[in-house]
Amino acid sequence: MAGAAGPPDWAGVRFPRPFRRHQQLALDAIAAAVAGGATRSWVVLPPGAGKTLVGLEAARRMERPIVAFGPNTAIQEQWRAAWAEFTPATIPTGTSRDLSAPVTALTYQSLATFDPDAEVDEEGREHRPSSTERRRGSLIDRLHANGAALVKALEEAGPITLILDECHHLLEVWGRLLAELLENLPHAHVIGLTGTPPDTLSAEQSELVEELFGAPLYSTTIPSVVREGHLAPFAELAWFTEPTPGESQWLAAQAERFAELRADLLKPRTGFLEWLDRRFVTRPVNSGAGHAEALAVEWSRLEGDDPEQAGAALRFHHAGLLALPPGAALREEHRHEPTAADWVALLGEYVTTCLVPSSDPADQKLVDEIRAALPSIGYQLTKRGIRRGRSPVDRVLARSEAKTDAAVQILAAEAANLGSRLRSLVLCDHEQASATLPARLRGVLDAQAGSARLVLARLVADERTAALDPVLITGRTVAASADTARALVKFVARHAPDIDLDPIDDDATGIVEVTGRWSARRWVRLVTTFYEAGVSQVLVGTRGLLGEGWDARGVNTLVDLTNATTPTAVVQTRGRALRVDPDWPEKVANTWTVVCVSENHPGGTSDWDRFVRKHQGYFAVTDSGEIVSGVSHVDPRLSPYAPPPVAEFTAENTLMLDRAADRSRVRELWQVGAPYRDELVHTIRVQPAKPDSRDEPGPVPATVEAPELVPAARGAKLAETEYVVPGHQPVVVAAVVAAVVVLVAVSAGSWWLGAAAPIGAIGVWGDWQRRRRRVELSAGRALAGLADGPGPFAFGYAVADGLHAAGLSEVGASGVTGVVEADGAYRLALAGVDAQTSKLFAESLDEVLAAITAPRYVVPRYVVDTLPGPDDAVRAAGRAWLRGAAPDNAVVYHAVPSALGVNITRVTCFVEGWNRWISDGDAVRIATPEGEGIIVTHRGADPFAATTGLRVAWG
Repeated sequence: MAGAAGPPDWAGVRFPRPFRRHQQLALDAIAAAVAGGATRSWVVLPPGAGKTLVGLEAARRMERPIVAFGPNTAIQEQWRAAWAEFTPATIPTGTSRDLSAPVTALTYQSLATFDPDAEVDEEGREHRPSSTERRRGSLIDRLHANGAALVKALEEAGPITLILDECHHLLEVWGRLLAELLENLPHAHVIGLTGTPPDTLSAEQSELVEELFGAPLYSTTIPSVVREGHLAPFAELAWFTEPTPGESQWLAAQAERFAELRADLLKPRTGFLEWLDRRFVTRPVNSGAGHAEALAVEWSRLEGDDPEQAGAALRFHHAGLLALPPGAALREEHRHEPTAADWVALLGEYVTTCLVPSSDPADQKLVDEIRAALPSIGYQLTKRGIRRGRSPVDRVLARSEAKTDAAVQILAAEAANLGSRLRSLVLCDHEQASATLPARLRGVLDAQAGSARLVLARLVADERTAALDPVLITGRTVAASADTARALVKFVARHAPDIDLDPIDDDATGIVEVTGRWSARRWVRLVTTFYEAGVSQVLVGTRGLLGEGWDARGVNTLVDLTNATTPTAVVQTRGRALRVDPDWPEKVANTWTVVCVSENHPGGTSDWDRFVRKHQGYFAVTDSGEIVSGVSHVDPRLSPYAPPPVAEFTAENTLMLDRAADRSRVRELWQVGAPYRDELVHTIRVQPAKPDSRDEPGPVPATVEAPELVPAARGAKLAETEYVVPGHQPVVVAAVVAAVVVLVAVSAGSWWLGAAAPIGAIGVWGDWQRRRRRVELSAGRALAGLADGPGPFAFGYAVADGLHAAGLSEVGASGVTGVVEADGAYRLALAGVDAQTSKLFAESLDEVLAAITAPRYVVPRYVVDTLPGPDDAVRAAGRAWLRGAAPDNAVVYHAVPSALGVNITRVTCFVEGWNRWISDGDAVRIATPEGEGIIVTHRGADPFAATTGLRVAWG
């Protein structure tokens, strides 16, 4: 490897600014590993956290020639620009495969004839070698001559430091090729850098990572870097839309055939509902000759063997089409109408086991009807069963023109909010459609629907967004309105006079391409500078070029129109807007996802499902300040299992626009600079059927005190020193004294003294009566106060105390934290414990609040009736309770959480907490006559009218 005269002075070059906390921790981890003899290092830092600097500084300290690989030319240029910041600038960089410079920046595609800026295809898939090609023989032996020459140069370079930037790409595309290459470079130090969390890797990817790098040396999260102030606070927002009228009409027509099939299947003659009942409810099995049928399997086993079918069956129950299977419990994901996928999950087995083997012509006719109807929802009936095909319905939803129109609405609103500060990025999957539409979609979708080209056209056509001078930039094209293009040509002439661009005709109108002697390597940097200068306020690009590695610190609004849902794509795409902006220290970024949902088709939620996958495992702040993963950070009311009704879309979009406009509040919610633990906390959200007027929205007080009373089988459980009725002794003593005084007075002739004595006794008696009535009224009021029942936090306190007493948690009720949200929902978590314990708490509380199914133990909760308002009635109730004559209270049963029901010791721990916070009563084992009776009468009953949802938060 050639370079400057003499060996490079690595020790004499320094980065001129202090390293950030996360950068220093990563560098320390790499240094410790190298000192221990390691030659492979892997660190995880989110986009914007300074991975490039970490890689270069770690490599510089090794004092060897540096070769950095990245996934595209934008990242390749970043490496060169980052090294240029090291001073003094005595060590040059290069991009040549001959490795002639001490610091060389290359793309992974330098190893193969593969366009580094190629777009993903129209379905959002990246171009990559086929699995057959990756498996067949040695990959290095089949490289193009240019790639082979690079491999040879690497092998002959001597000891080098190899930096693999965004090394998740190795897992997706070139992992095996790099694995072979590294075998040929035994003396190379390898530094892997990525922004993708390691816990999102598949089993195959994890295996390859272990082979290439081992365990990550250092990893941090996006929220932690935001708290440190090195990434911008941000809000995740969504715009919900229906398909256009024409698209909706087509979807409705497509749904008709499947709707007819569903109606036919529900008729008794088909036997489908009877099969469902036998398959999931009665579940009989023939035990052999002479033996009665018995229950085949426990529900837990059936659910474990086929969760997709079990979930579909429970949604059929929710829709009233199936009884509740014994042992099953409805959770959040089941309280929705069955989807097209649910019908397919159940139809598959029904067709193959019941209809196909049948010789009944009616069954064969039904098979033909199912075969004809399935393509309308994206499936096909084959000899091997029902298989998913390419769904035109999904294509319509993914590329709906309504999504393009939504992008215009979003940018118009953001421009009104930010004015000249707006710097927005719209990301699409592809620049323009390269294939013709399927015949059945012609006239339904615009040929360019979903493309960056169409987005640009709509932005230019709307006067609100045309004023933002949008520019299209992809790996192959730069385009804009004629006026904006002229301004760009002049800008390039001033900033890069060596580039010869074709002039834009003075009479040109509409959208034109900016052409000339330049390539993506040059135009990305120049168009970005044009954009950062504010001449253009909107860039429209493709995920292949701008969705990863491209940096513009001013980006404060991102509109995601892509179909990519992998953790890598999500983290990288959103990372484009998270850089801090030195020109706007208070920058807050808004990231919008546009979601198209149709209620006119059973498969109309496919775009919603993509939206859910995008947010799964990605953490962002909610409007109440919690940092959680999943769609609940967009709106806590959103469920990952079903979209909101279309009728609520306008209200949701209004809410999103209000949140987008209040960037200062989002910054406050992130609490930049506040301490944090960088740990995951499992939470539970409880939405009571009726709002509880006792609790105001906001955080729950940190101090907790157990109630004085809890309900009992009759009245309430009475503490020894509470509500003591004054005894009769003072009255008796007063009466005796009065009698004695009267006798003495009469005998002594002092009749006036004899008359006064009874008056005093009467006074004592009256005082005793007043005291007794006060105690009875106070007791009655306390009893009346129990009629509202315990709130969600009381149940949380009971569970936490039970876990603590059983040795399953380090803290009890004092560790329960949470808030009451504006819509009346409660969000609870157990603080001061590790993630696994917080998960145990959330799941245990969910079991307690859920309907009874098949627990080992149940515990009673007595319910006090509402008392009449007048004091006399309340006093009478208190008197009856204090005298032990209170009527029996109603009772409901709750499951003892499975973690606390494994043995009697743990059950006792839970019951003690239950008696302290919720109700008197002892646990009942189900495997007893009493327990069997409870299950028969209470199975499926909802003991606490609320819906729950489990979430994962960051803290």
